[in-house]
Amino acid sequence: MSSIKIMVAAHKKFPMPENKDLYLPVLVGAKRNYKRDIYFQRDDEGENISEKNSNYNELTAIYWAWKNLKSVEAIGLVHYRRLFASDRYKNVPITKNEVEELLENNSVILPKKRNYYIETNESHYIHAHNNVPLNELKQLIKENYSEYYKSFEEVMGSHKAHMFNMFIMKKPVFDNYASFIFSILSDLEKRIDISSFSIQEARVYGYLSELLMDVWIKKNKIDYVEVPWYQLGDKHLAKKMISFVLRKFGFKDIKTHF
Repeated sequence: MSSIKIMVAAHKKFPMPENKDLYLPVLVGAKRNYKRDIYFQRDDEGENISEKNSNYNELTAIYWAWKNLKSVEAIGLVHYRRLFASDRYKNVPITKNEVEELLENNSVILPKKRNYYIETNESHYIHAHNNVPLNELKQLIKENYSEYYKSFEEVMGSHKAHMFNMFIMKKPVFDNYASFIFSILSDLEKRIDISSFSIQEARVYGYLSELLMDVWIKKNKIDYVEVPWYQLGDKHLAKKMISFVLRKFGFKDIKTHF
């Protein structure tokens, strides 16, 4: 593959992977987050939904790529502090050669699944977030996307999921995924009122999309390969454990991503 672009979603200035031919830093929520010394690709150029970043998170970068990155063979998304790891080195970004090798026999590259062990994906979401959007999503799929309903139920009942909206996909597969995800989330927007949600909970469409990734993969029988990922800086493991316990006791407005 001669043209592969892995977007690195960021809302602020941050050191980026050195391979500029492979990695494309994208400033999400560009109008709100732009500063003069940030030279990343903006997500508010061309056809875009940048203004929805506070609700859609990194999906605004995905939408920008879907509508504006045409001459590529594969598209990916990682985060400024969370990257796919090279097979040779633990804390080094995946290389173009490694991506090409993995995509020879697979359509999609995903991070290794997160295992919630004592919770299902559904119960974990309900303990972490307002449950109304998830309930409405379930009803929406049952009514308007019925071909996905069985896969949705299976994913909700599983203890594992591919999280973070991280991926690298062959372009035709990416187009199919983007068409699905933005169609269903657009429909969901018309069914729920998030005007009273906290800033954290208002990121609802980004949260739900993490689960929809596996629904789409399962229903369409997408062939994929998992690779390790690593995080730059403090993982805040103690804070996450405290947040997990508090959410179990009903304190839902706690950050789950640090």
